[in-house]
Amino acid sequence: MMRSGKFLFVAACFAALAAWPLVSGSYGIDLVGKIMVYAILALSLELLVGSTGLVCFGQAAFFGIGAYGAVLLSPGSDAANLLWLLPACVAAAGLYALVVGALSLRTKGVYFIMVTLAFAQMAYYVVHDTPLGGGTDGIYLNAKPVLGTLLELDQPLVLYGFTLACLAGVFVFLSLLLRSPFGRALAGIRVNEQRMRATGFSTYPYKLAAFTVSGAIAGLAGFLFAVKDGFVNPELMAWHLSGAVLVMIILGGLGHLRGALIGAFAFVLLQEFFKSEAIFGSFAKHWHLGLGLTIIASVALLPRGLVGLPAQWRERLEGKASRRGASAAEVRP
Repeated sequence: MMRSGKFLFVAACFAALAAWPLVSGSYGIDLVGKIMVYAILALSLELLVGSTGLVCFGQAAFFGIGAYGAVLLSPGSDAANLLWLLPACVAAAGLYALVVGALSLRTKGVYFIMVTLAFAQMAYYVVHDTPLGGGTDGIYLNAKPVLGTLLELDQPLVLYGFTLACLAGVFVFLSLLLRSPFGRALAGIRVNEQRMRATGFSTYPYKLAAFTVSGAIAGLAGFLFAVKDGFVNPELMAWHLSGAVLVMIILGGLGHLRGALIGAFAFVLLQEFFKSEAIFGSFAKHWHLGLGLTIIASVALLPRGLVGLPAQWRERLEGKASRRGASAAEVRP
């Protein structure tokens, strides 16, 4: 019953996203398209943090590689073919994740966090300080990729639909992956890696595979971001993006794929809310303060994230009902 309820919730969310262009204008379509890109990025990090127990602070590097790959690999004037450009960008991000994971997974805890952050900063300074990525000015995507006449991503509705299809595909893929024996092994590593080793599992290949898959999915998100904006700059690889994505999955609820979706939408919508001058006036330029206080309050009041809010309410109601029953039993003669 619980699993069917989760399925209906996710199906309703994707149905609402599919119907959104019918009731929204160009700004709303662009905003939700951006949120869906961040949702894919959040899902990639959820595979590491929530499912494997690896707190990575370098996810922005894989995101940026996918974005820069979309621009650098595209021809100067003609539109690239989506059939080879998309796999190439995903593969480039996955390959870098394989290299980073092969080295960083030999460390643990805070050392793992710092090593992944160091590799991300290396990638950041490559595009920031060299002509490869256009320096601080960034580079433009001259022509968005196409798939013949079937798919032209320069059209907003087509790009929106393609992004939604990618988000749905990633969600289904990760759902199946985590229910497979491979996913069960990752869950065991998250709970107690030492016990997994004692039972005969070599945990390193599992963690490396998860790290590589996570980087490839982040590269897909970066590719979609570059195609949507038609522009990339080094800020896509900055450490604060990795931190923002980590906040997304914590806000939504660790250990749940749907929590990554909810967290991405909540985080971006909160940003837009506190940035609104129509609501906050001149205080909107201090939107970081409002967003930070809201996140602190959410973490304090919702330890299981937004996805755990219904269960938290249900437990409180059951607790009140049990206390009332105990009080009634005490006053009986």
